[in-house]
Amino acid sequence: MGLKTQLILGIFLLGFFPALSQSKSLISEVDLLFLQQMAKDVTEASRIYPGQKISDDFGPNQTGGTLIRPGGRSSYPAFWIRDYAMSLDAGFVKASEQKHMLLLAAKTQADQTMQTKWGTHIPKGAIADHIRIDDSVPIYFPGTYDAADQGKPVWGMLPPFCDAYFFIHMAHYLAIHKGQKNILLEKVVGIRLMDRLELAFASVPHAEKSALVSVTDANRGVDFGFRDAVYMTGDLCYSSLLKYQAALQLTDLHRLLGHPQKSQTYFRLAQSLKKAIPERFQLPSGFLKASTGKSAQPDVWATSFAHRLGILPRSQVQKASRTMNEAYKKGDLSLRGNIRHVLRSDDFSSQTAWEYSEAAKDSYQNGAYWGTPVAWVANLMAETRVDYAKQLIQEYIMELREGDFRKGEGFGAPWECFNLKSAQNPVYMTSVTCPLIALKRRKK
Repeated sequence: MGLKTQLILGIFLLGFFPALSQSKSLISEVDLLFLQQMAKDVTEASRIYPGQKISDDFGPNQTGGTLIRPGGRSSYPAFWIRDYAMSLDAGFVKASEQKHMLLLAAKTQADQTMQTKWGTHIPKGAIADHIRIDDSVPIYFPGTYDAADQGKPVWGMLPPFCDAYFFIHMAHYLAIHKGQKNILLEKVVGIRLMDRLELAFASVPHAEKSALVSVTDANRGVDFGFRDAVYMTGDLCYSSLLKYQAALQLTDLHRLLGHPQKSQTYFRLAQSLKKAIPERFQLPSGFLKASTGKSAQPDVWATSFAHRLGILPRSQVQKASRTMNEAYKKGDLSLRGNIRHVLRSDDFSSQTAWEYSEAAKDSYQNGAYWGTPVAWVANLMAETRVDYAKQLIQEYIMELREGDFRKGEGFGAPWECFNLKSAQNPVYMTSVTCPLIALKRRKK
């Protein structure tokens, strides 16, 4: 075939199959570099160095090393496990910092079952929701910095389930990606770190047959800390996705330590969860519902995260992608490039997005818009409409550029979340690190 013929054929194919002309990347190089630098700067703004004081309500960081909180400025003056763990793959945290925060989480793990004054429980193996910087006191439940007052039932009868799985992610990243295998054998308060990882994994309630994370009103816990103000029961989708990821990570870690039988056990469990999750939570729209009990709305975050993990069957990916794109077109999904937990068309009622939430309608986790999942959503949208996916990312970057916190105190982007009237918690880390991670992976 001559060069002229090849050129003509190429032009014909690009015109006949427009998807072939689309770049795999959903973001321009210029915008990606902007996002990468912003994520690096937000991570730096989120650091709490040894001896540094960040709040008049607490003393300085006396944990013995650098901590990374959920964001900069005055919000969230403690060390939260999940936000930090979700940001690791962005690559802005030194191995020495990672080791300190991993061991701090391990040292504060519950070594026995405890009961709070409210009658709620902290099970053996539970990982703290957040840890105070001045005295390293673990707070297992959301909603307070007071250890004696923690555990109000409004936040669940058990601590959030996601932190156990993010603890495993922290160890996996340090051992695998940073080559620190021996950390797994290090004893922390008399217990090997590897054993602590398994204790954490086992601390979350599950259904006996399916192994999906499952709760009733009596042992309810937050499925994922980005909706700790939402009341859910039944089998829980998002924390089951995190369990699947953690099972694969424990598979890797046991293989690394030369434990073939345990590695196979966790691998089989992961494969079982991979099959059970779509079967249990799938809706005709292709979306996954958040739970099988209370607050069982179609879940934008869980559906897009499941796609990222490669759990959704191909036919379901296509359905979910088309549903997401249609919602985007109608304005039910996003605002200025940020994402709702529930499509506006799937709100439980005119009074609330989720069936049960402590937050008011269209605020915080009950209908506000978040940056954290935007690239997960865009990657799913791109399965059927690359143009819509690119447009969503452009809107997201535009919002970041306009509100860039580096312009001064009057600017706060990336925000934790916002609605049409207000925004909350400026310089929020996962709002840029999570999209950066997902967009960089897509480029490879």
